[in-house]
Amino acid sequence: MGIFRGIQRQNSMATKKSGGLWDTIKTLIYAVLIALFIRTFAFEPFNIPSGSMIPTLLVGDYLFVSKYSYGYSRHSLPLSLPLIPGRVFNSVPQRGDVAVFKLPKDDSTDYIKRIVGLPGDKIQVRSGRLFVNGEVVEREPIAPFPIRGPLGSTIGVAQFKETLPNGVGYRILERGDNFQLDNTPVYKVPSGHVFGMGDNRDGSLDSRVLREVGYIPMENLVGRAEFIFFSHDPEGSGWPFTVRWPRLFQAIQ
Repeated sequence: MGIFRGIQRQNSMATKKSGGLWDTIKTLIYAVLIALFIRTFAFEPFNIPSGSMIPTLLVGDYLFVSKYSYGYSRHSLPLSLPLIPGRVFNSVPQRGDVAVFKLPKDDSTDYIKRIVGLPGDKIQVRSGRLFVNGEVVEREPIAPFPIRGPLGSTIGVAQFKETLPNGVGYRILERGDNFQLDNTPVYKVPSGHVFGMGDNRDGSLDSRVLREVGYIPMENLVGRAEFIFFSHDPEGSGWPFTVRWPRLFQAIQ
């Protein structure tokens, strides 16, 4: 009888271990499914690897993008799986939105720019000034923006507040008004597309370069940048001194 009781106890322990392992696996599966759901339909994290959106976004910023802002397309799904035809629950961006999108020429590289042109708009840059439908966009100078120069020096770059026709204002950098992309032809934004530009106007590859970026199909929009949840200076040294504490949880405007 003692032998049987020993076998029963061993079987009971094995059953408990098996049940505990399966419970752990189920918990992990549920956690992955919930994370995928949130990433696909609610928010997705992105990081900023380049300076094209300075001063709004800095290299080393980590931000959340709302996936529901413009509706959903195949680019809303992991690996851009072709499960959603076109775009559902489609919503046109507002002028001034900072949006993440898939680069039109390869449909896979993530880009982030500010939307300045909507379908049917005529966009042009003349002597560094942005024109929307023939009207110059208001621009007023503000304090220079400090950037790191050679040998650790600090350089002040000309900074302006630009205000679009719908009243959305934001800061831009202009090293000068006669750089390569400071004088462009008139761009007529096609139906179903938007036009994006970087806030670092002389350091941004954007819709002004048609062969590289060009007009952004609405289907390629991933979402709207909402807020920075973490930021650090990749050229700094020593944790936690590289963390840009004032930028944490800052809304993106």
